[in-house]
Amino acid sequence: MRGRVARVRALVGRLRSDTSGVSLLELAFALPMLLTLGLYGTELAYMATVNMQVGEIATSVADNASRLGQTDNSSVTPTVTETQIDSVMAGALYEGDAFDFKAHGRIILSSLEKDSATGQQYIHWQRCIGDLDRASDYGPAGTGLSGKALAGMGPSTNLITANSNSAVMFVEVFYDYQPLFGTMFMSDPKFHREAAFVIRDDRNLTSGVTGTGGTSSCS
Repeated sequence: MRGRVARVRALVGRLRSDTSGVSLLELAFALPMLLTLGLYGTELAYMATVNMQVGEIATSVADNASRLGQTDNSSVTPTVTETQIDSVMAGALYEGDAFDFKAHGRIILSSLEKDSATGQQYIHWQRCIGDLDRASDYGPAGTGLSGKALAGMGPSTNLITANSNSAVMFVEVFYDYQPLFGTMFMSDPKFHREAAFVIRDDRNLTSGVTGTGGTSSCS
């Protein structure tokens, strides 16, 4: 009996002094927190990257649209065609392929101009692409000449306006962010970015957009 008790005491003593599993236990307790922080950091980094790319899409569409119709023939005032606009829009969708922009985003390109008869700012024409159901914050084509007045486009503290015989290519980009880990860290972020460029060369503004068969209608 005494021998059995002694063996039990010896076993308890060895277990008490054995620290070989302490690190493993500490890791087991800390791992959930470390994993959560790592996933949250990954989500934030990805969201920031997508937000930046959405802004780049807005800038590139406005920039490319401002160059449409450029020509070396000074005797011809170029127009903008449906085919050219479709090309700009297709390029923007390609930029957003990595985060499925077409299915969850919307690009709205508006030609902001100054009406020569009334001096009013108005949206002459507007083209859109992307499956997200979203309309322009400034109204459809024709806004400014019919319906509500249009002082300009952009932030109310820094309105963008078009000069006579010129136009501003104003772009609105909307995107419903798709989180990497569902709603674990993010509820439902929505990105909205804007960009504007004045047209680079003379352009025949009277005819608006020429050509047929365009695929970038806002309807």
